[in-house]
Amino acid sequence: MTNKSATIIAGLLLVLVCVAAWMSVEWFFFRFYVGPNQMAVIISKSGDPLPAGEILADDGQKGIQKAVLGEGRHFLNPVFFEHEIHPVTFIPPGKIGLVTSKVGANLPEGDFLANANQKGIWRQVLGPGKYRLNPYGYNITVVDAISVPVGYCGVITSLSGKQAAPGEFAKADEKGVRKDILQPGLYYINPKAYKIDVLEIGVNQVSLLGKEGGRVITKGQLESTNSVMEELQGKVLSETNKKRMDYMNENALPTNMPPAKSQSRGFFKSRSDSASDKLEMEAPDEKAKFAQQRMQMVDENGSTSMMLAQFIEFPSRDGFQISLDMTVEVELLPKEISWIFSRYGDLPAVVDKIIMPQITSISRNKGSEYQAKDFIMGEGREKFQNELTKALATTLATKKIIVHNALIRHVEVPQQILEPIQQASIAIQQNLTNLERQNTAKKLAELNTEIALIEQRREQVAQETSKLRAEIKADEEKQVAQIKAEAIKKAAEIARETARNDAETVRILGQAQASAIQLVEGEKVNGIQMKTAAYDDYQAYTLTEFARSLNPDVKVNIIHSGTGTLWTDLKNANLGELGGAALLKGNAE
Repeated sequence: MTNKSATIIAGLLLVLVCVAAWMSVEWFFFRFYVGPNQMAVIISKSGDPLPAGEILADDGQKGIQKAVLGEGRHFLNPVFFEHEIHPVTFIPPGKIGLVTSKVGANLPEGDFLANANQKGIWRQVLGPGKYRLNPYGYNITVVDAISVPVGYCGVITSLSGKQAAPGEFAKADEKGVRKDILQPGLYYINPKAYKIDVLEIGVNQVSLLGKEGGRVITKGQLESTNSVMEELQGKVLSETNKKRMDYMNENALPTNMPPAKSQSRGFFKSRSDSASDKLEMEAPDEKAKFAQQRMQMVDENGSTSMMLAQFIEFPSRDGFQISLDMTVEVELLPKEISWIFSRYGDLPAVVDKIIMPQITSISRNKGSEYQAKDFIMGEGREKFQNELTKALATTLATKKIIVHNALIRHVEVPQQILEPIQQASIAIQQNLTNLERQNTAKKLAELNTEIALIEQRREQVAQETSKLRAEIKADEEKQVAQIKAEAIKKAAEIARETARNDAETVRILGQAQASAIQLVEGEKVNGIQMKTAAYDDYQAYTLTEFARSLNPDVKVNIIHSGTGTLWTDLKNANLGELGGAALLKGNAE
């Protein structure tokens, strides 16, 4: 081996040793591990200094690096870098993440929502998932998504942009109530950018319960097979009810407060008068006590019921005070709900500002045209109810609220007029009862006569039925006998025809057999005659036939006899036992 080769080999070995040493140093000193659902924040100890006001550094700059490392094995030189392990941000289903950025360009004056490259609250939200944003530069707040239950819709109020023109809906870049609404479903909307108010759509009931107050019955939450959606919807409705309770508590008046003359008292303090000021001076805790009693409750069918402290009381045309129990069915259409909300607010405000004043005003105006007795008699109440429904429907239609029915359930009139009217009504009803009794007795007599006629007719029908049955039975027996006789006759005719056919068959067969025998035997005779004619001697023919009929096994021995008899010659013939026996057998045959 030359010196040059030895040098090369030594250099290669040195390189390998250095590489192995460096890899060992990296493995044992530079290596760190980021576990599942974690991230690593890298801090650079060297590089260019950060500009003034900056928090996160890019590559080549000194400080907290903007980029983070995800799960897995990483290698960094601890002389130049440090690292911190932080958990990732996990957003579960039904939640959103609000991102507050500490880095980026400053927002323009008047703006409070930022884009991805700006400093502040991001306009865009993070949906369900796993996110790795540097915690030194970004803060993530997890909040509920917006879930609009079935039977409700969401009214959108934009919180950013320039203010929309008065009386106009907000456009895409304007602040205010927007015309478009959210249908039932789940929405990932930034609550800092938009405020969503959930309102009932469809038919709701506004009930006035006389001097006892009233209630507004709305929809309840429908059950859902999705537990996340059901929980979110429950939270949305709970927040909505809380806002309504705050509104009601701020504007409520106690139920025992005497109303001003010719005015009704609402469950919101929408007007001020001396009676309310006097109540607050004499009993300052009454309002708070009433607010505590005015809690929303849930009916058996799950509908929400908001209690009211309002009733309708007005003087009749003849000067008597009338109090009504009434239920009005109103409907809010989805296409009009944004318009109603932008002008009046949530459902309690709509009831307080629009529905209740119209109900009380129209009820007083229409009711003052009727006498007290008209509200007791059925026809008068029905007429008043129809006129009230029509007037309410016409008036609230201009407010984009549909009225289906205004139902009068109970009317309370003064006792001094109620009793005479009741007595007169009782007398009238008693007279009607007596007339009905007479009519009933008359009808009963007619009924008895009809029953007797029916019984008579029933007997007649029974007899006619029995007669008809007998006739039918006799006719059936007659038909059966006739059919039976015809069958016997037909069978006899068939038997006679069969016997005739059998006799004819026997005759024909006999004739055929006789003809056959005659032909066969005749041909045999003809054959014998022809054979006899051929021999010209019947004796020769006879001998020929005799010879033909002999047994072929017969043997003929010719014995010449001398003097003596046949038996003596046979004895001396010396034929042996076999020959003699054969001869005897042949003779015998």
